[in-house]
Amino acid sequence: MFVREQLIVYNRQYVPKALYEQSGDLCYRAYNEAGDRIGGITDIYSWQHIHVQFFLVSESARQAGIGTRLLQTIEAYAKKVRCTKILLDTFDFQAPDFYRKHGYEVYGRLTDHPAVGQTQYFFVKRL
Repeated sequence: MFVREQLIVYNRQYVPKALYEQSGDLCYRAYNEAGDRIGGITDIYSWQHIHVQFFLVSESARQAGIGTRLLQTIEAYAKKVRCTKILLDTFDFQAPDFYRKHGYEVYGRLTDHPAVGQTQYFFVKRL
């Protein structure tokens, strides 16, 4: 806690106060007709952006538009609270093409992570 608290004190010298007043955690879930949870997305928002932390759609529900609707829900919320961007990361074995299809752009990549031959991508969508 000490390190986090001290870093926040330091950052407040440089980041406008208004950006600290808008923050929180978000979680949206998707269910099928039987009431089973088939997906969800969790995010934090602060400093005029949303950072997607975890995003999953069950394999049995993929290609049905569930992921698109969850992403659109986050984007609509981001616009409502006047965020300027959405940030997220994914691995090459997860969904980089899905994010590209939805207008997200790669702003960074980490090769050989989490293992040799794999890549982690960092995406941004400017709103």
